Amino acid sequence: MEKDPLTDEVFLRVVGKRRPGVLGEPPSPEARAALAAMAQYRTRAPKGIFFYRSHEEMEADRLRWTVQAIVETERRG
Repeated sequence: MEKDPLTDEVFLRVVGKRRPGVLGEPPSPEARAALAAMAQYRTRAPKGIFFYRSHEEMEADRLRWTVQAIVETERRG
């Protein structure tokens, strides 16, 4: 069993090796670089709220945006 130092929650099983950083210390340069890379991620769907009459209409838009993203990536690469 493992106890969370922040919440005192007890876990019966922990999967993985990642450990939280030391409280009060900034993240490592590697962690900051990973966070910065994730912050640059763009979705291809336009922003907004979409209302669809059916799942098929929604899937058609999602497929169209995915294909556009692939084509754009191939043109740049």
